[in-house]
Amino acid sequence: MRRIATQAWKELTQFGRDKITVGLAIILPVAAFLLFGYGVRLEESNIPVVVQDLDNSPLSRSIVERLVATDQLSPVPHTESDPIAALDRGDAQAAIVIPSGFSRQFVSGMKPSIQVLIDGTDVNNARVIKNSIVATTDFFLSTIKPNQTPPLVNTETRIWFNPGRKEALYIVPGSLAFVLWIFPSLLASFAIVREKEQGTILQAYTSSISAAELIAGKAIAYLIVGIAEALTMGVLGAVLFGLRFTGDPIFFALATVTYLMVSVLFGLAVGSGTDTQTAAVQAVAGSGFTTSLLLSGFIYPIRNIKFPFSYVSYLIPARHFLILARNAFVRGGGWDVGWLELACLLVFAVVLFARAHQTWSRMQLEA
Repeated sequence: MRRIATQAWKELTQFGRDKITVGLAIILPVAAFLLFGYGVRLEESNIPVVVQDLDNSPLSRSIVERLVATDQLSPVPHTESDPIAALDRGDAQAAIVIPSGFSRQFVSGMKPSIQVLIDGTDVNNARVIKNSIVATTDFFLSTIKPNQTPPLVNTETRIWFNPGRKEALYIVPGSLAFVLWIFPSLLASFAIVREKEQGTILQAYTSSISAAELIAGKAIAYLIVGIAEALTMGVLGAVLFGLRFTGDPIFFALATVTYLMVSVLFGLAVGSGTDTQTAAVQAVAGSGFTTSLLLSGFIYPIRNIKFPFSYVSYLIPARHFLILARNAFVRGGGWDVGWLELACLLVFAVVLFARAHQTWSRMQLEA
């Protein structure tokens, strides 16, 4: 244990002396966390729409006011007689046309029509616009005709866990999982490659310290750095985005430490197999950054990922920690719902430690 502690202290001392590495450990994670927290939004607001009211009656104006009363649709001015021109130019993403005689048909008991043209370039956004207009129109009709025959089925909908529909509660825990996977692994891989480039790794090869002790010392050192990063992200999340624990904080703390250990061991395994910092960055970016961004469920739901990558996602540690993070800050829960994800992270840690140990043992024998 004393040699492991000595190795960990040596790594922390070298880490403090390298200003670039310190900047990588502090500035870049904070910048990435803020960028994802503020920059990623899946539900669009203030969608530009063109409204052409050919009826210009109190009823038609009331419908228009109701449609733009929320922050989802925002009317934009237009001068053309054809609203499709605004869609063609990209000035608007939807056009609403209320024909002349609309109010007269409505009062006489007929079923007047409203034309809605939606830009389908962005399929998800088109679906949001359609649902918003349909829901708003149905609500408006129910307020002006309260005595009409009620539907046979009355659906009452309530949003659970996040009734305020705050996107930050979905994005920020995902950002936490993403940032804590990328940067601790980069730091750990740089620690190995830097010693290779400087030639100081030969001292470790010829010393009496075993491969397991060497890996454990380096892993503990950068685990401490990762914990500092996690605490920084947690404080920023609480202050800037209003994150609050709804689950078991002790369980989440244990899961976070385990996840950080997996990230560090991944970086050590990558650094053991590369000889330059450029190669280490490319390896971490290719096998860590891309997969954790696209296959973890951070932005895209796992159920939307096609076979075989839907099964590959189970091999992404960020996927399992992301579930735990959203449970901790949104859904609530602890051991009862997260034990399987924690067990998966522990398996990843054991496998990566064994891989790094195998590589280091071979290099020591060759030296």
